Amino acid sequence: MNTINLMMDEINEVMALVNEDELDEALKYFQKDKRIFVTGAGRSGFQAKGFAMRLMHIGYTDFVMGETITPSIKEGDTWIAISGSGTTKGIVDDTEKAKKLGLAVVVLTSDLSSPLAKLADHVIKVPGATKTGAGIKSMQLLSSLFDQTVHITLDALTLKLAQRDQTSNQDALDSHVNVE
Repeated sequence: MNTINLMMDEINEVMALVNEDELDEALKYFQKDKRIFVTGAGRSGFQAKGFAMRLMHIGYTDFVMGETITPSIKEGDTWIAISGSGTTKGIVDDTEKAKKLGLAVVVLTSDLSSPLAKLADHVIKVPGATKTGAGIKSMQLLSSLFDQTVHITLDALTLKLAQRDQTSNQDALDSHVNVE
């Protein structure tokens, strides 16, 4: 059994189902004069942090929820929530509060019928398997397939934003931490 090839087949199967129109429609929620807050728990939280880093590299003002330097959210900000199952209690509760405060809510999830998806102004469905069984079935543990494919999806969204904003690789590199 070639484990890597089997994993890549799963990733390709999910990515073929991610609707690129959903990425294009999400672009309007990302403006450089608006603050962006990202959230996720566990490995989805790591994907959120990676996305926040790339947003910073291409010139956005963004924050990771739960970090000590993250300011309070306020009306007009954008909220990005990542949860494969869409049922992670802390993420759903925080997204509910963000929605009530008037933030635009973008959700990445495998389950369009989840409580998190129902709070969204816009949903990007990434149908990789999650720990609760939502999404395309996988030989991998827990939500590995969702995490892998949400990472690729967020990188595609970042590339679309950079292209829209005419941000070059050199511009991103200039924002990258470089301690010499």
